[in-house]
Amino acid sequence: MTNGKINVSVENIFPLIKKFLYSDHEIFLRELISNATDATSKLVHMSSLGEVKGEIGSPQIEVKIDKKSKKIHIIDQGVGMTADEVSKYINEVAFSGAEEFLEKYKDSAKDSGIIGHFGLGFYSAFMVAEKVEIITKSFKDEPAVHWACDGSPEFTLEESDKKERGTEIILHVASDSKEFLEESKIKGLLEKYNKFMPFPIKFGTREETLPLPEDAEKDAVAEKITVDNIVNITNPAWTKAPAELKEDDYKSFYRELYPMQFEEPLFNIHLNVDYPFNLTGILYFPRITNDLSVQKDKIQLYQNQVFVTDNVDGIVPEFLTLLRGVIDSPDIPLNVSRSYLQADGAVKKISNYITRKVADKLNSLFKKDRASYEQKWNDIKVVIEYGMLTEDKFFEKGDKFMLFPTTDGEYFTYEELETTIKESQTNKEGKMILLYASDKEEQHGYIKMATDKGYKVLLLDSPIISHLIQKLEGSKENISFARVDGDAIENLIKKDETAISKLSDEEKDKLKPMLEKVIPSEKYTIQLEAMDSQALPFVLTQPEFMRRMKEMQQGGGMMGAFPEMYTLLVNTNHELTSKILNTKTAKKREGLIKQALDLARLSQNLLKGEELTQFIHRNVELIK
Repeated sequence: MTNGKINVSVENIFPLIKKFLYSDHEIFLRELISNATDATSKLVHMSSLGEVKGEIGSPQIEVKIDKKSKKIHIIDQGVGMTADEVSKYINEVAFSGAEEFLEKYKDSAKDSGIIGHFGLGFYSAFMVAEKVEIITKSFKDEPAVHWACDGSPEFTLEESDKKERGTEIILHVASDSKEFLEESKIKGLLEKYNKFMPFPIKFGTREETLPLPEDAEKDAVAEKITVDNIVNITNPAWTKAPAELKEDDYKSFYRELYPMQFEEPLFNIHLNVDYPFNLTGILYFPRITNDLSVQKDKIQLYQNQVFVTDNVDGIVPEFLTLLRGVIDSPDIPLNVSRSYLQADGAVKKISNYITRKVADKLNSLFKKDRASYEQKWNDIKVVIEYGMLTEDKFFEKGDKFMLFPTTDGEYFTYEELETTIKESQTNKEGKMILLYASDKEEQHGYIKMATDKGYKVLLLDSPIISHLIQKLEGSKENISFARVDGDAIENLIKKDETAISKLSDEEKDKLKPMLEKVIPSEKYTIQLEAMDSQALPFVLTQPEFMRRMKEMQQGGGMMGAFPEMYTLLVNTNHELTSKILNTKTAKKREGLIKQALDLARLSQNLLKGEELTQFIHRNVELIK
């Protein structure tokens, strides 16, 4: 057996970094500013321990563009490096100074805000630069040094005359990366990745007008001064304790995150946990539309205030990706380029924690102010229903605060529904029938038919409700949901013992063949029923099972085609039904049957195309 050590060919490391390490070349700025932030964090931490002599002032980071010389400068006032440290941290690829620092100060550096991990961030500079220089002076009493490399394995290291503590990185921008010499490009990247970094980031200057004193003369001209243009907010809302923030602070931060969003959020959830993982953040409930596709990817993921991505799949449960806000955790396992989430047990714990916090907040809002919660229901119901459908733990908690609105504007929890309608809406098998409408306008006639008889009709109109209904029926005993225009209406009609048929059994036997001659049997099953005389002459219903299967098929949940099958309820108490029975000529009878059938189809929004045109022309003739 032979033992050995794998050697990495240094000549190939830079092409690999440039092509494969990072998914996007713009990441270089994020990584270099993260390094500058680490250097500053180390300085602040070591100063607090008395290891830095004198005052450190108010350190900041500066980004400068020299378009003429094709250079980008990233300057910090952090700990700097000695010649030995440059050799150790820069010349040894993938040696992480952040890791070493955290190990050395493990008892005191837990909250120091050190970002770096893999030690490869600096080399992202070579994705856009043909040459990189480092001019650095340590906080220690040692000479400054100047390091330079042209992207080959060769480098130079010599003393420098730099007097101030800190590090300056100079990128000589390559010809294929000239867009990074544009101010607008760099400004956009700073706002995207570094908007909430913990130390001020200067990018150029701007003019400010000083306010005039109260006793200033009328023709006095306000003085203008030049100030540093700081592009970031160093202490964003999510880094503060909830007790420090008021409602206006949360709203103001929401506008910082989403400046083009004009609607205020409905409410927010402040996340703050330090065991068994570190996580902070603020999630906002916006008004959710039924178009779920436009709602996602609005939550921003940060690591120690460095923006990573707005794709939080895996960290945030899928149903909560409809929310907005920020999640910040140093414990989220990302790959070396911070571009992709790595499978890890901590991720599931984080996801479960967020689910629990959201459920607890919703339950609290429901208990604290039910009237306000009901007013918000239409704007938040999709999130809750989506969560109950996809997350079992949320389903268990959601039972307490999920509402079932009625077409009359009332709101019930499931427990309240049981006590309110159990007696009046129970079928022969002892199942409680929960009638619901999915479209209040289109199903108006059916809703009226049910409510006139004293039944409660729920208004369940979100795009995923049919799937959730299946889950609710499976988890609860002796309940059945039935859409108001489905076959459940037949049971309601039959249950109404006050409706007595005006047609005798002999007349019914005579009427049915007349109907069957005109109405296609492969699509309609005819039933003669005694209904209120004010109801339609013909009422169409669809078997609940068949309708659900078709909905699942349309949603991509099932394969195969389901036939269009309807039950046609013929109202034996309606005047038109009697007229059909007593009409002498077959042609006139056929016209009446078609008219009554089309009216029923129209009420179900089934009359379209050529058949709708014929129906309109037929009605014009009737009017004439």
